[in-house]
Amino acid sequence: MEVLRVHGPCTLRGSVDVRGAKNSVLKLMAATLLAPGTSVIENVPAILDVKIMVKLLMSLGCSVDYDSDAGVVAITVPETPEVRADYKLVRAMRASISVLGSLMGRVNEAHVALPGGDAIGSRGLDLHEAGLRAMGAQVSLDHGYFIARAPQGLHGADIRLAFPSVGATENLVMAATLANGVTTIDNAAREPEIVDICSMLVAMGANIEGIGTSTLTVTGVESLHPVRHVCVGDRIVAGTWAFAAAITGGDIQINGVGGDLLPVVLDKLRSAGAQVTELEGGIHVSGPERPRPVRISTLPFPGFPTDLQPFAITLNAISDGQGLLTENLFEARWRFVRELARLGAQVELDGNHALINGVESLSGAEVEASDIRAGAGAVLAGLVADGVTEVSGVSHIDRGYEYFEDKLRSLGAKVERIEREDVELS
Repeated sequence: MEVLRVHGPCTLRGSVDVRGAKNSVLKLMAATLLAPGTSVIENVPAILDVKIMVKLLMSLGCSVDYDSDAGVVAITVPETPEVRADYKLVRAMRASISVLGSLMGRVNEAHVALPGGDAIGSRGLDLHEAGLRAMGAQVSLDHGYFIARAPQGLHGADIRLAFPSVGATENLVMAATLANGVTTIDNAAREPEIVDICSMLVAMGANIEGIGTSTLTVTGVESLHPVRHVCVGDRIVAGTWAFAAAITGGDIQINGVGGDLLPVVLDKLRSAGAQVTELEGGIHVSGPERPRPVRISTLPFPGFPTDLQPFAITLNAISDGQGLLTENLFEARWRFVRELARLGAQVELDGNHALINGVESLSGAEVEASDIRAGAGAVLAGLVADGVTEVSGVSHIDRGYEYFEDKLRSLGAKVERIEREDVELS
């Protein structure tokens, strides 16, 4: 079993580059299924999830050339892609469900295994199903597969999402691009990653209005064509490094993501005592000697991202006072709190609220990553803990952060990836 061994305490200083967003590039890759021929995506991060999506697209009949060092992936889509997304691949990554919309748009049929991914709570497919049904699809669940068919083709529909789901918005937009007629999606997600995929679809020939707003209007077209597209920078990774500076009292310049993608996050860091400077295509964060506590509620964009919740809890855990965090999106994200408590954090949970009493210092211990952000959060907590912290479940971190320990070391951290024997129960 691989673990990250972190020696604390440590102050991070230096510069770090951030490439494309995990939450965008995987959907961009899925969107290439809408057009036969070769599409190229640039600014692709070297993360495990991209490799999984490469395998998934290849299983659907695509040829894929992925250069992780250059950050470029070229996807050649056949005239008629396969329609079955196998469980062995889908179980590893929830973003695999994004092939549902592109396959329905392209060939009017998709058999997608129910997805896996991070253990952060229930995330059903009811909004995806309701939207596709409104567009004329027949939907069923059979032997663990979400099966959708539209023998007569999809048609336009007026759809209102009960919640601004990113995944449902992406799938329904992709499906609507080649549907017959006009589809309106109200209460659509507005995340920068949604804007990114819509921009790529428009470049492919799609007709989409209202990009960046809560109402998207998609007029179906006859066909789409391949495109070359540069993925938007990863605001969650940038936010991670911004919190790393604030948590460790460090000084980090983050290149590749502008402050416009993290408005609420940067405001909260300023409230915690950090000095934040927004640069052209970057952010500079200088942390305080000890952060002030902050109150945060996670909300869809432009609110505070749920993916940055573990870092906000860690910051409050070492703050000079009492902080409060309200989780409005994913209930199982509190699993991180149990691990942080092993380092000495004082957190009281009450429903979807976490009351955090700051302590002067944490102490190193063995902890486990339950998801991508919890894993990175545990590492940052280890950086401000006395002694050694070992974080298991490293594969979660690899799914969302490229060269994570290498970048930490470049900022002055003492962290290493080691092999540790797992305990066998008899």
